[in-house]
Amino acid sequence: MGIKKLMSVDKNNNGLVSPPLGAGGQGHRIIIAGGGTGGHIFPAIAIANAIRQLAPDIEILFVGAKGKMEMEKVPQAGYRIEGLDIAGFNRSSLIKNIALPFKLIKSFFQVRKIIAEFNPDAVIGVGGYSSFPVLRQAQLKGIATFIHESNSFAGRTNILLGKRATKVFVASDGMEKFFPAERIMITGNPVRKSIAQSVVSRAEAFRFFNLDENKTTVLAVGGSLGARSINQALATKLDAFRMHNLQLIWQTGKTTAVEYKERAKGHVNVWVDEFITQMEMAYAAADIVISRSGAMAVTELCVAKKPVIFVPFPFAAEDHQTVNAQTLVNKKAALMIKDNEANEKLAGMTISLAENKDLQTELSENIAKLAVTNADEVIAREILSTLSPQP
Repeated sequence: MGIKKLMSVDKNNNGLVSPPLGAGGQGHRIIIAGGGTGGHIFPAIAIANAIRQLAPDIEILFVGAKGKMEMEKVPQAGYRIEGLDIAGFNRSSLIKNIALPFKLIKSFFQVRKIIAEFNPDAVIGVGGYSSFPVLRQAQLKGIATFIHESNSFAGRTNILLGKRATKVFVASDGMEKFFPAERIMITGNPVRKSIAQSVVSRAEAFRFFNLDENKTTVLAVGGSLGARSINQALATKLDAFRMHNLQLIWQTGKTTAVEYKERAKGHVNVWVDEFITQMEMAYAAADIVISRSGAMAVTELCVAKKPVIFVPFPFAAEDHQTVNAQTLVNKKAALMIKDNEANEKLAGMTISLAENKDLQTELSENIAKLAVTNADEVIAREILSTLSPQP
């Protein structure tokens, strides 16, 4: 299938509209590659929206991995996406990796076709399986490439690609150990405008979840794919939440959603689903948040200004989630529980925090000081500044 002329989206992402003539994009085309998790997808969409806001006629094409969540979330945001037949290394079942080299080779042929037909002026990589072949091919063809690295420990793919990237956007300082210093630009992490500029009222949020506005409410999120330790800790303590007059908004992730929905049956104080599509509603309703501490989760929680209990994923590269969480703990901006202690301690700490309004206020005020709300616009302006006007 060839790459057809793209349509632009309205600024509210409510639908597709025809691209305006003579606007700031001047006929340029950009590919955004990557995905796999919300931590890659939502910053990518935020960057795309910022580019489109500044240059309304620019054409944007996403490239992702078939079967991954970007194939659903990107079209929902109003953008077109092409899927690659590519997968990552499966550590749990080595036999499933037999086809991996063939998928990688096939993906390179798919990327060559996409780039030849779409003819992008720039390619942005946000991490995930699909970013490598797309950026690699772009670099081989001399196309400007940009990388967004959200974590404090860069992935191997980004380190390799960063050597030839036009610019590497990072969330914090100290990234010279991964990328050439002259290519680094500290921008922070992009946050969805629906969160960064949310106008959702508490009353509206509680109507959305069909919960009681007058009760203290806990939001539990383990990332787009879920968090086993958080889910298991909550599943056995739903009665304790009810006894302490607490409500729970519970994003379980897709893998075990059916099991936890069954556990929550009969608990009118619990809203449960595999994924929350409108996180601005969840943040508006939440008094307290339980979360993993990936880079994007931390970024959003700083913007949302919520008291949070982090349960870092212990197997993240270089244990960077623990580093992320500890940084906030040291600034009295969050609390933290180790993953292997969640089942024993998480519910008790949550209930204790719910009953301590002074601590909630302190955590909220301190985490708010760390918020960055304009990273998407900073990144978009830098990318657009490198594109030369077309006749």
